[in-house]
Amino acid sequence: MDLRRLRYFVVLAEELHFTRAARRLHVAQPALSQQQRILERELGARLVERGPGGCTLTAVGVVAATEARALLAHADSARARIDAAIREQGGQIRLAYTRSARGGMVDALVSRFRQENPRVQVISETGWTAPNVAGLLSGRFDAAFVRPPLYEPELRCRIVDTEELLLAVPADHPLTALRRIPREAVVGEPAVMWPRENGPGMFDRTVEQIWPDGGFNLVRHEPDDEQLLRAVAGGSVVAAVPTGRARALRMPGVRLRHFTAPVPTVDIGLAYASRHLSPAAERLLAALDDLVPAAAHRRPRARR
Repeated sequence: MDLRRLRYFVVLAEELHFTRAARRLHVAQPALSQQQRILERELGARLVERGPGGCTLTAVGVVAATEARALLAHADSARARIDAAIREQGGQIRLAYTRSARGGMVDALVSRFRQENPRVQVISETGWTAPNVAGLLSGRFDAAFVRPPLYEPELRCRIVDTEELLLAVPADHPLTALRRIPREAVVGEPAVMWPRENGPGMFDRTVEQIWPDGGFNLVRHEPDDEQLLRAVAGGSVVAAVPTGRARALRMPGVRLRHFTAPVPTVDIGLAYASRHLSPAAERLLAALDDLVPAAAHRRPRARR
């Protein structure tokens, strides 16, 4: 049954006059009459009786008017709920990337989210893990890519990907003769690292895996992986660098070596504040669940 005809009939039932009803509906009076005749044919009964001063409802018309109002109210309510759901699919997500992790699963996840949520505006920034965490805690970001582990109990973090840590050494360093580097070979070696405050969890995890028994000889700080590798190319220091960044940068004068087992790794995580999770952020997490098995998201929380 055409809802437009029901709306026309309800207005006619209220006005009981074709000309006034047509004026209220902003349609021509003959068009209203035609729609009324079609509705009556569909129902198989007369709904109105015309008279010299207007029209009156038949007994069936009284029932039809009551039911039509209820049906239209239900249709309007359903449309409002549908529109609300459509609006919820829109909106925006404020997303932070971490400087040391682009490409791979990170870009695959965001690409999938964009495809599944074309109405959502992705507002992104790029920063170190620490300022990304601060942005989550302040409510500036809805979600952020970080280098876990995190030390903030207010935040949750799901693992997006895991990378092997490689040792970057100068091209003429004696360690280049080894295919895999044992832990004892780097004890005391002058090392370069980015400042711990950029990402305390990743910094600590790196040191704990490569220098588990001590001997971390930090002699130099550089702001990012590119500068770390430039320092290594200078010939005086070694550095632990995630596989993706190390191979993407391909710094001349630097050789990359794997460690012996256990292979050191670092994670890329998607962090969020569970108490303030936006609908768009929930859908980003759902996209992550589709891409990465749920068991892979779990990693023991770091302790101070």
